[in-house]
Order: sequence, then structure tokens, then C-alpha cells
Amino acid sequence: MRYQAVERGRFLTRPNRFIAHVEVDGHTEVCHVKNTGRCRELLLPGVPVYLEPSANPARKTKYDLIAVEKGNLLINMDAQAPNKVFGEWAAGGNFLPGLTLIRPEFTWEDSRFDFLLEDERGKIFVEVKGVTLEEDGEVRFPDAPTERGVKHLHGLRRAAEQGHRAAVFFVVQMKGVTRFRPNDVTHPAFGAALREAAENGVGVYAYDCLVTPDSLTIDAPVPILL
Repeated sequence: MRYQAVERGRFLTRPNRFIAHVEVDGHTEVCHVKNTGRCRELLLPGVPVYLEPSANPARKTKYDLIAVEKGNLLINMDAQAPNKVFGEWAAGGNFLPGLTLIRPEFTWEDSRFDFLLEDERGKIFVEVKGVTLEEDGEVRFPDAPTERGVKHLHGLRRAAEQGHRAAVFFVVQMKGVTRFRPNDVTHPAFGAALREAAENGVGVYAYDCLVTPDSLTIDAPVPILL
């Protein structure tokens, strides 16, 4: 996926989870943050960030904050990007060859999954999660408690137990990491649900991404430690 007319700025403050103050060309802009997670280790005063101008001239915030530099890493932190890049990647035959259907936002029982895919073998339910939390080469999810995420995993597990194919796909929104694991310190219930899902037939995948200020592309698998 690609962004348009991306500009570089310097992060100043984040008054709330929806907006950030960013210095752009010597003046302060109020920007929309496209990630409601904590991102405390990313959005530090003075760090370089990347902004995409809004296509809506009537909007109160002129820019969307989409990426941030963390040392030598460039991290995409657009929470809408993982689903978009997974859809593009899957459409190219990279997840399952011979797909006949890619349908976003599919409801099954009381769960709403990000994708319903189909091939000659039938249906597969897929939930996509974006990963931005990194420390010493290890990436973890989530960066804040997510009861919604736990519910998704329980739904995938039930689907697998009933004979459906099911998978959770972690899009690591950076390159140059060594491994992925669930963030048991921040949300033990998510880690427990992920391991339980894997033990009951849910596929668990983690892939890193090639990241530039104006693009994001799924690249290669990352070792998973459960």
C-alpha cells in the first residue's frame, strides 16, 4: 500500500490518543493519530514522524500521523494499514494460492473477523493484528489490554473446533526484528488465549514488512515464540 505526498515532521506532544502536536516546517500542526494504542515507546518528544495530508479540506486536522522513527527502525503505526496490506498480499496469492474469494469483515456466530477467504478446500477465517511494540529486536502484541482481541481468539478457536480453518495473522509494521511473542506482561489473558487457539488448530502467523515513509509491504515470516 502507498501513501500520498508524505511529509516529515518532529513529534512534540500527544494531548490525547486521537491527536498529536507535530512541528512541520517550523510551525506546529495538530495531527490525527491513526493508532489509538499507547505507543509510549514510539511517540517521544523530538522523534521524527511522517505525515500524510488529509484529502478532506474541511477536516479539523490537516495531517494523519502514519509512521515514526525509533533509532534505526522506521515503524508504520497506522492501525488501518495491516488489514489493507494483508488484503493486497493475500490477493497476490501469498497466503493461500488459488483464492477464489477475499471478503473483508465477515461475521460468524458472535464474532466478526477481518477476512473470509475461500479456495478449493473451502473457507478460512482470518483475524489480522498490527504490531508496533518492539524491544531489543523482539516484537510483542498487544501494547495495551485488548478484551476485543481475546474475544477474536476465542471465536477463531471455536471455529477451528467445529472443523473450519482459522488463522490469526500478525503484521509486524517494521523490518529488522528477530522474533514475535504475545505480551503476557501487559495482557496475560491474550497470551493464554493465543496459546489455547494454537493448541486447538488455529494457525498463528507473523510477518514483518518493508517500510518506507510512503509505503508498507508485507515481506517475510518472523519466528513465533508462544
